[in-house]
Amino acid sequence: MPPRLPFGDDLRARFGSPGRSRRLSSSPRSHVWRVELPGRRVVVKHVVDSPGAEERYLREVTALRLAARSDAPVVPALLATDPGNRVLVLEDLDEGSPPADWIVGYAAALARLHAAARPEDAGALPRWSGPDEADVASFLGLAGVLGVAAPPGVRGELDDLVDRLGRAAGHALLHGDPCPGNDLHTPDGVRFIDFEGASLGSGLMELAYLRIGFPTCWCVTSAPAPLLDRAESAYRAAWRAATGAALHGDLADACAGWLLRGDALVERAHRGTVDHLARIPDEDWTWGTVTARQRLVHRLGVVGRMTDGHPSLSALGRLSTELRHRMLNRWPTLAPVPALRP
Repeated sequence: MPPRLPFGDDLRARFGSPGRSRRLSSSPRSHVWRVELPGRRVVVKHVVDSPGAEERYLREVTALRLAARSDAPVVPALLATDPGNRVLVLEDLDEGSPPADWIVGYAAALARLHAAARPEDAGALPRWSGPDEADVASFLGLAGVLGVAAPPGVRGELDDLVDRLGRAAGHALLHGDPCPGNDLHTPDGVRFIDFEGASLGSGLMELAYLRIGFPTCWCVTSAPAPLLDRAESAYRAAWRAATGAALHGDLADACAGWLLRGDALVERAHRGTVDHLARIPDEDWTWGTVTARQRLVHRLGVVGRMTDGHPSLSALGRLSTELRHRMLNRWPTLAPVPALRP
């Protein structure tokens, strides 16, 4: 039986009675409709009953309100909320198809989104959390099972990396899942939706998505280097324009952090359940556009190139390159991840 549109008395008193409605695609954690109201059309989102639903709802409402302060709009306007039923009423936007160079506009909008938060917003959302010692042990364990010896010093590099990421400065408004599909390409620019995993932290952790292959997303892409350079330059320029300061931090650290995260090989419902990196030698599985081994081989290649000669991650670079070669020799049919967004 299809879910019923949750449009209660308070919302009816404010907007009038809803007319026609149409379900839109969404994650299993929410129901979304496009709804005709007297004189306007809106989007209604209901965060459904499930573990953590209340926290996800509050994160989304908070993030949308923080993002609304951006000089250039980066989210749909939040028109109303019904906290008792975990309902949001949002501006309906005209969405078009992303252009071929979509990641350039995406990156600039992502920077403006990140810049919407301020130091005084500390505590409004949780801090971003990075990999931990268990992730390091799992990554090194995978290398050992596949017969790749850890270079001298790599364990110390990884321990230091975990420490740096845990202390990474920044109060950026992080989307939490800035995937293709959570970006609406409108005539007035890119707008982001679905902020149930929003947090505060360093914007580099999400700028890294462009290189490392959208690690929390069903859709993985690997853009050509010239396009990546344009997108990262657009991010840095938009960040400077919004904040008056240059972007600080090491993008290699952020990409290496995502490499260690076994949970970034599976969709949200399966995270925090088992050691997913330990599954790689015995099984492969498809999530979205690619398999887990394809995701990992792509990330190993990115980190290997970015950390070649790196002052703090050179041993990890050598390990990543060797581990990638070992995986491709063991599973020679693994194809590169797609260059184009589906």
